[in-house]
Amino acid sequence: MTDLFADSQPSVADSSAPRPLADRLRPQSLGEVIGQQQVLGPEAPLGVMLASGSLSSLIFWGPPGVGKTTIARLLAQETDLHFVQISAIFTGVPDLKKVFEAAKIRRQNGQGTLLFVDEIHRFNKAQQDGFLPHMEDGTILLVGATTENPSFELNAAVMSRAQVMVLERLSEDDLEALTARAEEELGVQLPLDDGARASLQNMADGDGRALLNLIEQVAAWRVDAPLNSETLGKRLMKRAAKYDKSGDEHYNLISALHKSVRGSDPDAALYWYARMLEGGEDPRYLARRFVRMAVEDIALADPNAQTVCLHAWETYERLGSPEGELALAQAVIYLALAPKTNAGYMAYKAARRAAKKTGSLMPPKHILNAPTSLMEDQGYGKGYDYDHNAEDGFSGQNYFPEEMPRPTFYEPVERGFERDLKKRVDYFAKLRDKRSDG
Repeated sequence: MTDLFADSQPSVADSSAPRPLADRLRPQSLGEVIGQQQVLGPEAPLGVMLASGSLSSLIFWGPPGVGKTTIARLLAQETDLHFVQISAIFTGVPDLKKVFEAAKIRRQNGQGTLLFVDEIHRFNKAQQDGFLPHMEDGTILLVGATTENPSFELNAAVMSRAQVMVLERLSEDDLEALTARAEEELGVQLPLDDGARASLQNMADGDGRALLNLIEQVAAWRVDAPLNSETLGKRLMKRAAKYDKSGDEHYNLISALHKSVRGSDPDAALYWYARMLEGGEDPRYLARRFVRMAVEDIALADPNAQTVCLHAWETYERLGSPEGELALAQAVIYLALAPKTNAGYMAYKAARRAAKKTGSLMPPKHILNAPTSLMEDQGYGKGYDYDHNAEDGFSGQNYFPEEMPRPTFYEPVERGFERDLKKRVDYFAKLRDKRSDG
């Protein structure tokens, strides 16, 4: 039976077989890794750890194709640890026990083990807990890799024993350096003009492995002249943008969209709206979020914003895609350019806090109805001033519990329609003071 947990170096028989370009270009030292200097540089976390000879357990968090597996393998090489790689997708509890037993034997013989766990977030809580004693007694040095936010997906106990290293998608400079290295390895210049070369790298979307796969395809073409971007686009399918409707990318992009609207930037808001649509987001989800933005961030500064969003949602339901998405786009523009206020939101939160704090205080008796004689005897409704009969249609009576000092929750801003509401608030406050003095 094949040992699934052994170091996956190619055998002698394998060495003569054709190898993918990504495998042939796998760095042989950390110095050859392209990108990720924010963790590998001399003053960066991993650089400092290696220089001090003290490597701790790690969690690599980043998108696909940025070097998580390669860096883990090279860390084992630089620290003389035996490298074992497993995938959480294919590994069960019995398999993990075998890994830990082998690591214990290895440790007794004087060699440590760097256990690299790909997709570590796929392990459930019990499986993750199984790593803890072996991490604590030094049997393994755990290096986990995940594309999901570890603070949501990993146990607090594992997180407390490992440092999270954030690996980033490769930059344009990184992708160009990788392209040049691939051309040197292949011994050919890619048959692309400058625009097509940039387009090819853009298709990879920051994924180094995806770029090398594309380069391998292009390098095999036989063409008479360099191809331009348009021709390249016909020959290659653009890689789908990374987007998980239930994962980090979903929450990252909706956060970017919401904050662009709040920041009154219609261009940025439209961009993130388009990014989410291109990723396959349900327009109905976006329609719901637009209504929330209207309520939370625009509110009474422009009461029409909520109506615009509801109408855009209704238009989408009637037209469907793609025409209905234009109505939602126009709602995004309206929201971004509308005056902003969170005064109503803050007032609501403050009122909820006050309600929790004051418990079951009774309303003042003068504003309670008295449908029975007993309630009349108790003073219900006594002294109530009917506002329509008062001067200016305003009695200025107290409507809070008698034991509660009068608070101020709603403080409108000097923007949009709320500017008019502020005038009304100030007007009634003056009348209330006047009635009170009287």
